[in-house]
Amino acid sequence: MEQKQFCVIGLGRFGRSVALALAESGHEVLAIDRNEARVSEIEENVSQALIMDSTNDKALKTIGVQEFDWVIVAISSDIESSILTTLLVKELGAKRVLSKAGSDVHARILKKIGADRVVFPEREMGQKIAESLVSPRIFDIIELSKDYAIVEIVAPPDLEGKSIRESGVRSKYGIYIIAIKRKVPKMNADGKIDYKEEVLVAPDPAEEILKGDVLVVLGSTENIERFKENG
Repeated sequence: MEQKQFCVIGLGRFGRSVALALAESGHEVLAIDRNEARVSEIEENVSQALIMDSTNDKALKTIGVQEFDWVIVAISSDIESSILTTLLVKELGAKRVLSKAGSDVHARILKKIGADRVVFPEREMGQKIAESLVSPRIFDIIELSKDYAIVEIVAPPDLEGKSIRESGVRSKYGIYIIAIKRKVPKMNADGKIDYKEEVLVAPDPAEEILKGDVLVVLGSTENIERFKENG
């Protein structure tokens, strides 16, 4: 995996979670907050952590925001700081900026001033949880665009024992099985059986779909929805 550089500004719950997740994935992370306690809590887990007022353009210039693959503005409670920080990092040449919004109006302003992506973490998480409650077979959803997504879904019973080719998923629903997550029994040194997850990436069309398999499918949200309803 190619190592990337990220700058996370604002270390509330969202910013801290993003910074830690990126660092744990092996990327370089610069974490920034004006709150000394928040910076102290995270400094040992990221590449660098700084106490800084992100609305101070002179301070921002010193970190070279243009060098990062993404600058993440994880501020939403202080709308003025969020907007000003987003504006400043764009003016300083940031390649791509993701900003957290607290409302629809806030989001529209962030987009107007150049944010490349605007997110509503609580709302998006709520939608995922609601989806998992309504469709218990759904594990995860990654939106690629407004109309396309990658979804993890438990293989429907009527596909068990069929090969990917025999399942007709592609011809019938217009979606692609790009990977299969499967629990495989493994014997430990003490002779006990444990189940470990294996991932078959780009599985052969002749691969048999087993009970309990999690299918990672790619397609339009409309076609995936049809598969969920009829699968």
